[in-house]
Formats: sequence, C-alpha cells, structure tokens
Amino acid sequence: MPNLDIAVLIVTYKCAQLTIDSLRSVQAERGTAGLHIRVLVVDNASGDLPAIAQAVEINEWSSWVTLIAAPRNGGFAYANNLAIEHAYLHGSPAYFYLLNPDAQVRRGAIGSLVRFLQTHPDVGIVGSSFENLDGTDWPIAFRFPTLFSELDNGLAFGFVTRLLRHWVVAQRMSMVPQPIDWVCGASMMIRSAVFVAIGGLDENYFLYFEETDFCYRARQAGFSTWYVPESRVMHIGAQSTGVTRGPQRLPTYWFESRRRYFAVTFGIGHAMAIDIVAVLAHSLGWLKRIAARQTHTAVPHFVRDLLRHSVLRPRNRNFPAVRCCWSRR
Repeated sequence: MPNLDIAVLIVTYKCAQLTIDSLRSVQAERGTAGLHIRVLVVDNASGDLPAIAQAVEINEWSSWVTLIAAPRNGGFAYANNLAIEHAYLHGSPAYFYLLNPDAQVRRGAIGSLVRFLQTHPDVGIVGSSFENLDGTDWPIAFRFPTLFSELDNGLAFGFVTRLLRHWVVAQRMSMVPQPIDWVCGASMMIRSAVFVAIGGLDENYFLYFEETDFCYRARQAGFSTWYVPESRVMHIGAQSTGVTRGPQRLPTYWFESRRRYFAVTFGIGHAMAIDIVAVLAHSLGWLKRIAARQTHTAVPHFVRDLLRHSVLRPRNRNFPAVRCCWSRR
C-alpha cells in the first residue's frame, strides 16, 4: 500500500530563520511510517527565499522542500492557495497541513493528526494543541464569533463573561479530542475532500478570520472540525504582524476581515446589529477602564476604527463572492 501523501504548507513573510527552524522540525517527522511528507514554502514577496534556499541546499532538503515565490503579498489565504496549486502538480495529497513559520511540530504531531482523520472519515479539519516558547501550555480552540461574543469582548465584565460563557470565542480545551467550531491556522490539517467541496481559502481575507470562515464553510458542507491534543506544536506567535502582542492599534485589514466575516456569514442586517452592539459594548468597557484607571489595557482607537470600517457605513457594504486562485471541482 503506497504511503499517504501529506503536503505541508508554510507561508513566510520576513520570517526566514523561523521558517528554517520549522522545516527542521518537519524533517524529524518524515520518518513516520506510512506517510510521505513534503513541504511547500511560499514567500509572500518578502525576500525570504534566498536565505531559506541556502538552508535547503546546506541541509540537503531539496528532495522534499519546494520553494515558491509569490508575485505579490496577497495574504495568508492567497499564499496557501498558491501552495495547494503547486502541490497538485506533483501528485494528489490525501491531506494538507497548514503550518505557521513560527511553529515547530513536536514528535508525532503530524502523524497524530493523520491517524485521527484516517479513523474519523466524517471529520474534515483537525487542529493541534499548542505550547508557548517557554514550554507552557496554550490549549486553545475557538467558537464562531457572534453578537453575544462581541458583547462580551467589548464589556469585559467578569459576570457578563460568566453569563455568556456558551458564546465566548476562545475555549480552553481538555486533553481529549473533541469537536470545536474552528482551530488555529498555525497548525491545521485539512482533508483534500474539503477543498474539492468548497474550494480554497477565501482570498478576500488578507489576514485574520480566514480560517474561521473556512471552518464555517466546511461545516456548512458537512465537514466537522476537531481539536486533537495528542498532536502538539510549539508556536511563538505574532512574529509577522505583532497584532497579538498586547494592546495596540489594530491594522486596517483586521477590521476589513472582521467586517467580511460577519456580513457574509450572517447577512448585512445582522452584521449591522453586531456592530451596533460592539460599539456600545466597547464604549461601556472604555468607561469601566477609566473608572478603574486601566485605560492602558484597552486597544487604542478601537471604537473609532470599528466605526470607520463598519458595515454601518453604506460604502462598506460591497462583499465579493468567495475568491480563491485554486478550485478543484
């Protein structure tokens, strides 16, 4: 019986050394019985490829690492779709494994995800448990964002969070596999049949919300998503964007991605209601921080930026159909 073809997709943007470290961690997994693991690295027009190519040559990785120079920085979804296209030029992968350049797989991480998918044919997407750089656990997966999660996020009151606990997005997971709405794209394995059914990731998202949207579309097509803690990955995080490094002003593309997700998922009317609730909740949350002298914990200019990019403005209501450079139907 031939080995299962596993295509690992790594998108790099000014993360050359981290990508090399990630490749080295994947190399240790290539001896997993029954698997043929190959890697496709896409540089999103950042100039990372020369350093990575040198490491590939020095370490003699060229038989299993393919380097792809994206013609432009089209974002996370765009680059992964580009890698999927290239992967199919040299075979038909059974599974695609999205891996961040700032992530390193621990022993057995890839094999654990494959085994779960092999024994659960109804599952389309699986994600790993994470550890931080210092070795501490980060066992988090996610529910889909909703009006209630936006209310909780804006108010940031303990009793409200307890009241709305069934809608809180980030979930601390247990040490047993379990279904969840969506998993972090830093370590996400996808059954090829999911791409056949719904196409690739939506390139209308430059960054953020693309894996949320993808898992939602997969669920609509009948594919569930599971968290598989046996697969463990070290993830440094925020190396390309810095968005998650404490309270700081969020980039335009974060608001644009958020706007598209809510409008496409729920419709423009519902998305407008969500934005009204978010603005009010964050305004009340800001007043609470003023009273507690904790304004330093708030994301700067969040309400102002949210209103600027909100679907409440007519000019922000143009939502193109799902767009991907790859579709295998």
